[in-house]
Amino acid sequence: MLDLAITFLKDELNTYLLARTGSDTVKVKASKLVDEAGKYAFDNDSIGCSVINIEEERVLKSHQPDYTNINGQHVVQEPELRINLHVMFAANFTHYDQALKYISHVLTYFQAHPVLTSDEYPGLAPDIGKLTVELLSLNYEQLNQVWAFIGGKQLPSVAYKVRMLILRDTAQTAVQPPLTTIRTTIQSR
Repeated sequence: MLDLAITFLKDELNTYLLARTGSDTVKVKASKLVDEAGKYAFDNDSIGCSVINIEEERVLKSHQPDYTNINGQHVVQEPELRINLHVMFAANFTHYDQALKYISHVLTYFQAHPVLTSDEYPGLAPDIGKLTVELLSLNYEQLNQVWAFIGGKQLPSVAYKVRMLILRDTAQTAVQPPLTTIRTTIQSR
C-alpha cells in the first residue's frame, strides 16, 4: 500500500511537470535520497521522492477488532492500522536556480491539490481512497537533523505529511459459527 501511494504521488507530479514545463526531461523518481556511500541515490537533474518517516495516526486509532458475518460464519479481523507518511522531495540539479524552480513546482502542485481522492484521480488505488497532503515547516535544526539522518548534504527540498493510509491484514484472526439460538433458564428461589 505504501508503494502505491508513493507511486501515485510521483506519477501525478510527473504529469504536472510535463504540463507546466512542456518537457519530460525532468522526472520525479521514488528513491532513497542518499545511498550507502553518501552519494545522491537519484539522477542529476531530477527530483527524488522518499519516505523519511512513518507514523501511526493515534487520534482515530481503533483498538477493537471488527466482527462481521460472512457466508454464515462469524469472522474476526484485527482493526485497521492508520498511518501518516513524511515524504521529502529533493531537487538534485547542476544549476541551483533550476533546483529552486522545480521545488517551486512541487510546492504549487500540492498547494493546488491538498486532497487527492480516488473519485477525482483514477490512478489512486480505490483501497487508498483519499490522501491529504500537508506541508511540514521544518526549522533549521530539524532540517539539519533530517539531512544528517539521511546521510547527505542538503539539497533544495520540501517535506510533506501525507495522511492517511489505512493498512489491514485481510487474514481472518478467528472464524466461528454464528450464534443462532439463545437459551435461557429461569429458576425460582
